[in-house]
Amino acid sequence: MRKLIAFENVSLDGYFVDAHGDMSWAHQQADPEWNEFTARNAGGEGVLLFGRVTYDMMASFWPTPAAAERMPEVAAGMNGMPKVVFSRKMDKATWKNTTLVKTDPAAEVRKMKKESGPGLVVMGSGTIVSLLTQAGLIDEYQLVVNPIVLGKGRTLFEGVKEKIGLKRTNARTFGNGNVVLHYERA
Repeated sequence: MRKLIAFENVSLDGYFVDAHGDMSWAHQQADPEWNEFTARNAGGEGVLLFGRVTYDMMASFWPTPAAAERMPEVAAGMNGMPKVVFSRKMDKATWKNTTLVKTDPAAEVRKMKKESGPGLVVMGSGTIVSLLTQAGLIDEYQLVVNPIVLGKGRTLFEGVKEKIGLKRTNARTFGNGNVVLHYERA
């Protein structure tokens, strides 16, 4: 069975986007160690899963010359990896290697997990993370805690109706202040 990982940036006060829906704060603390980590992650195998809002944001940046110049390894990975965007409103997905899914995300992910192939990774996409968490479909949460307090924003788990126990399986601290925490369901 394919594994589903939620790889998410969060602020110290628990938000994945600020009050204006912006995530750029999560990409301000670069250092050589962090850059190597993100390049290695982007170079791995997997299928990226997005909700429409995160997809639109990613698709507006990663295929650009600015992305290729600033982060060539990450841009190559993001552009080359297969992607799935869940949206009932989009007419078509234009970013290279993207499949548009207009049906229920939980049902589609349940089906995808049973198929053979590389692992699945959801990034950003708080509504999708919340929905897949409630459906019990996320196998691992990799949370990058950024050293910033936003004060307002959205949490990843808005709408989750019951407590979900997790156990930490790994942690890694970076020189830029980021801490990556790995959790699985308890």
